[in-house]
Amino acid sequence: MQTDNSPATSVVIIGGGQAGLEAAAALRTQGFAGRVTLICEEAQAPYQRPPLSKDYLHGKQEADRLPLRAPAFFENQNIELLLNTSATKIDRAARTVELRKDVSNGQLLPFDYLILAMGARNRPLPIEGAGRAVYLRSLPEAQALRERMPNATSVAVIGGGFIGLEAAAAARHYGKAVSVIETLPRLMARAVSPVVSQFFLDLHTKNGVNVLLPAAAVALDDGGVALTDGRHVPADLVIAGIGVIPETSLARDAGLAVGNGIVVDEFLRTVDEFLQMNDPRIFAIGDCAQHPNCFSQTGAVRLESVQNAIDQAKCAARGIIAAGKGLESPPYADVPWFWTDQFDVRFQMAGLSAGHDQQVLRGSVEDGKFSLFYFKNGQLIAADSVNRLTDHIGVRKLLGARRSITEEQAADPNLDLRKL
Repeated sequence: MQTDNSPATSVVIIGGGQAGLEAAAALRTQGFAGRVTLICEEAQAPYQRPPLSKDYLHGKQEADRLPLRAPAFFENQNIELLLNTSATKIDRAARTVELRKDVSNGQLLPFDYLILAMGARNRPLPIEGAGRAVYLRSLPEAQALRERMPNATSVAVIGGGFIGLEAAAAARHYGKAVSVIETLPRLMARAVSPVVSQFFLDLHTKNGVNVLLPAAAVALDDGGVALTDGRHVPADLVIAGIGVIPETSLARDAGLAVGNGIVVDEFLRTVDEFLQMNDPRIFAIGDCAQHPNCFSQTGAVRLESVQNAIDQAKCAARGIIAAGKGLESPPYADVPWFWTDQFDVRFQMAGLSAGHDQQVLRGSVEDGKFSLFYFKNGQLIAADSVNRLTDHIGVRKLLGARRSITEEQAADPNLDLRKL
């Protein structure tokens, strides 16, 4: 058995999403010459997910433009891609991963290092008739929804978060009557401030979406959605977008700590549930990982974004290669950022605004071009930007350089933050 500082000869990656693919690519880019195996549960090679609820659902992008890499990439980079395959057990002592018996006869894959990039699954609707709803996370789900959308007359979207609102905008693009049902008092309440929530409520209302706040579904039937207050929302197509559940069962069964995701340290190494010490051989990244983020004011977080998936993949690869040399790579410290496209609006977030004690507006909410800057103890911690790309880029640069601005600078619409 190798010591913890010996060079790795094999890395197994569980999860064929953005994080898993980028981890395999980063290992090769950073010079890892050993065996790399990527276990992908889906039939498709790793593909982009953000377009599924945007350009793909709108019919502006086809499935052949979704793959993250060309088919030749895996052969050229000597990455073993196992499609339609899933892991069923991790043996940490033996350093093996057991594959699903019906596709591999329970084959055991040995590893020197293991990267868990299993992502998350749709949170199911906990109501009567939930089987009538469609979801929007995977390519097969997006394909089914895109096929059904043109023939629908009315669409109900349960969930007023990013995915739900993007789906609502797509349904309006097809000219459908659309209702959004959200249990909280405002849209995207877990992610944005009341000012931004109100802007998107006005945006969707202006574009003909019937937004119900707060409202809760109690059942689905042939005619639509029954609400707890007795109202009935007509719909012949119901889309569920009430969030996701991180995939953690493999980690938990292997004795690794799990919270709102697989618990990792600042280097993205998993943590033993009982010893509370990191496992230097197993990393977790992407949507399934709960990590201490240096930009968070509220403790460890789990982030669902392309940026987080890509940057954590690179960090884990660096950690594996450095460990083989007896070194320690830098901790994960990349600036979080997110985006959504709805109607003619591009909304971008930089940093993490939770826990702020002051906010400053730049631009005009009425004109649909503004940014909200968030401060904590006088320090800039985040910004939300609506159709103001230069503000977004400027804040990302400032946060990355660990620099702040004053509230007066934040309020000045003529100040180009990129030049500071």
